[in-house]
Amino acid sequence: MRVLISGSSGMIGSAASQLLFDDGHIISHLVRPQSKTPAAVGDVAWNPTTGELDLATAEGADAVVHFAGASIGDGRWTDERKKLLRSSRVDATRGLVNSLSQLEAKPKTYVGASAIGYFGDRGEEKLTEHSGPGGDFLAQICRDWEREHIRAAEFGARVVILRFGIVLSTRGGAFPRMLTPIKCFVGGKLGTGNQWMSWISLDDVAGIIRYVLENDAVRGPVNVVSPNPIRNADFIKTAARAAHRPAMFPAPAGALRFMLGEMADSLLLSSQRVYAEKLQSLRYAYQDKELGATLSRLIAEKK
Repeated sequence: MRVLISGSSGMIGSAASQLLFDDGHIISHLVRPQSKTPAAVGDVAWNPTTGELDLATAEGADAVVHFAGASIGDGRWTDERKKLLRSSRVDATRGLVNSLSQLEAKPKTYVGASAIGYFGDRGEEKLTEHSGPGGDFLAQICRDWEREHIRAAEFGARVVILRFGIVLSTRGGAFPRMLTPIKCFVGGKLGTGNQWMSWISLDDVAGIIRYVLENDAVRGPVNVVSPNPIRNADFIKTAARAAHRPAMFPAPAGALRFMLGEMADSLLLSSQRVYAEKLQSLRYAYQDKELGATLSRLIAEKK
C-alpha cells in the first residue's frame, strides 16, 4: 500500500510514518515545494496555502493520511493566530481534497485529523462519535475541518476522521509541559480539577492509524482516546506519583485565563468525557489502557 502523509514532521505524523514504514508500507510525504528538508524519492510537492499538488507524483497512492495544521498550543490566540489555525486546517484541507479529486487513479482511503475539541466544554456528559459539536472557537474549527475531510467521499474514498484526545508522549505535545512543573515541585490541578481529560498514548495513536488504514469496516468519525477518561485532579496526582513528586500547588482558573486568554478555557479548563465507542465495538486492542502504568513507562523511557 502506498500512503501519502501530510504533517509527518509533527509528533503524530512522525510516529505514524515510522510505524507504517516498519510494516512495509510505501510512504510518500506531502512536502512544501520550498521545504528546507530535501524531499525523498517519491515525495509529493504540496503547497497548503495555494492548494497546488504535484498530481503526476501523487498518482497511484492507495491512501492519504492528512494531519497538517498549525499547532494549537504554540502561542496565544490573537486574531492573527486564530486565522492561521483555521486556514492551516480548513482552507488547506479544502485545497488538498480538490486536488486529489483531479487524480486519474484516486485514493481509495482518506484519513483526516480532528480533535475532541470538536465537542467543546461538556461537563459530565458522556460523549461518543454520535454526540454533536460544541460552540466555541476550537469546536467550530473542528466541525468545519471535518466537513472538508468528508468531501473526499465525493470521489469515492472511504473517509475516516480521527478525533485525537490528549496524546501522551515524551516526544512532544502536552505531556512534557504538564510534567515539567510537577518535576519542579510546583505542579497541581488546573482550576477546580473536576474537568474530564480524555487521553491516549502515542503508541496507541500510531496503532489506530494503521488499524483504520487496513480495516475497511472503519468509516466516519473515530474518537481516538483510551477507554478510561480521568478528571484533571486525578490525572495530576497520577502523574506526580509516576514522577515521584508531590502535587501541591493548584493553578487557579483566573490565573490561567490571565496568562493564556481564551486558550486556557479550550485547552486546559474544558471538560470532555469522551469514549471510543467505535474502536471498542470493533475490538481494537489497546496497548495502553491504564494511566498510571502508561505514565510510569513514559517517564522511565525519558530517563
